[in-house]
Amino acid sequence: MKYINHGAGGLAECMQVSEMPTPQPAAGQVLIEVAYAGVNRPDVLQRSGRYPAPPDASPVLGLEVAGEVAGLGEGVTQWQVGDKVCALTPGGGYAQFCLAPEGHVLPLPTGMSLEAAAALPEVWFTVWANLVGLGRLKAGERLLIHGGSSGIGLCAIQLAKYLGVESLVTVGSDDKAAFCLAYGAHHAINYNTSDFHSQVMTMTADEGVDVVLDMVGAPYFQRNLSVLRRDGRLVSIAFLQGSKGEVDLLPIMIKRLTLTGSTMRARSVAEKVVIRDSLRSNIWPALSKGELTPHICETFALENATQAHELMESGLHIGKIVLDVKGG
Repeated sequence: MKYINHGAGGLAECMQVSEMPTPQPAAGQVLIEVAYAGVNRPDVLQRSGRYPAPPDASPVLGLEVAGEVAGLGEGVTQWQVGDKVCALTPGGGYAQFCLAPEGHVLPLPTGMSLEAAAALPEVWFTVWANLVGLGRLKAGERLLIHGGSSGIGLCAIQLAKYLGVESLVTVGSDDKAAFCLAYGAHHAINYNTSDFHSQVMTMTADEGVDVVLDMVGAPYFQRNLSVLRRDGRLVSIAFLQGSKGEVDLLPIMIKRLTLTGSTMRARSVAEKVVIRDSLRSNIWPALSKGELTPHICETFALENATQAHELMESGLHIGKIVLDVKGG
């Protein structure tokens, strides 16, 4: 099969189309013929040598795919060959065929294309597990989303709207702010022209927010604590600008704040099955009804994976970037 080989890693141009044997499903695994693969920030980090794949995962890039079930490992009962599906994968998505545990696979939402479905698994697993699971987000609360125009950010905006949560986002340009507002955010802050702390407090009549979803890290930490109201929760899912810095912990005690966060790839197979089941019950019906929809910024042919990564690294994209693997 064809796949994207990033060799020893490096800049985006290190990725090349190569050939390798098609993987065979072990017990409990599903073999998917990949039509489209989502591109995610961890792919960029892995390619550049900063996020190595776990020892038991495929070294090939790619954490989410959509396509057709092509083979079943021993004991698989949830899927049949020919089923149209999308899946969270432990790696291997930038290839014509990919393996996934059967419990990490989801059906194609009714009426949705494979291209759109490839943009679902990584963001929905991440946002649902962190905001609903760890963050305990519920109707009537306020949520601050950093990186509001990213795939994760847009997913969080949609989840907030779906749950009846008021959402505020930070973005890097006025165009991105306008897009997020049109997508369902209640307030948008351009962090290049405004201080998000003062803006959040003004927009909330000095009340602050209940939950912050952060992917920036140390430079935002103190301000994140300051915009949280009593019993607020800070949920960290990445540290794009570093994880270390000096901090005043007093607000945590005074306001009874909760600091939490997680990465998805490090979770066990069983933990991801629980998230999959919750998404299938709570989110997939809304996707099938068109009440929730992914936004794809651009789709690249598999052989143009370099350009896809360069776009992600530029920060100019809004929403998801997808690779067309099958050429459809």
